[in-house]
Amino acid sequence: MNPPERFPPDDPREWLNRARSSLAIAKSRIPDVYLEDLCFKARQAAEKAIKAVMIKRGVDFPYMYMTLPDCLPCSKKRTNRSQTSSDRPESSLDSPLSLAIR
Repeated sequence: MNPPERFPPDDPREWLNRARSSLAIAKSRIPDVYLEDLCFKARQAAEKAIKAVMIKRGVDFPYMYMTLPDCLPCSKKRTNRSQTSSDRPESSLDSPLSLAIR
């Protein structure tokens, strides 16, 4: 099997390729590998896929290590699930992920 075609780091296709690669590793059942290591790869796959969406939608974000919680609307401050969007803190509505989804 040939490796996927490479694209520049600012191309969402490259991040989707990397997400697929991380997911393939996460799905593997390699002997002597801790389950939490496979879960970490699954989480990385999700983060890379989100990064691809953000790049595609033109959402600016720093090119540095960014975890999934850093992208999520609730990452700045936990909110009560019963709150409506107008009751939530402003910072929770303007995360990179929430802006990309809009």
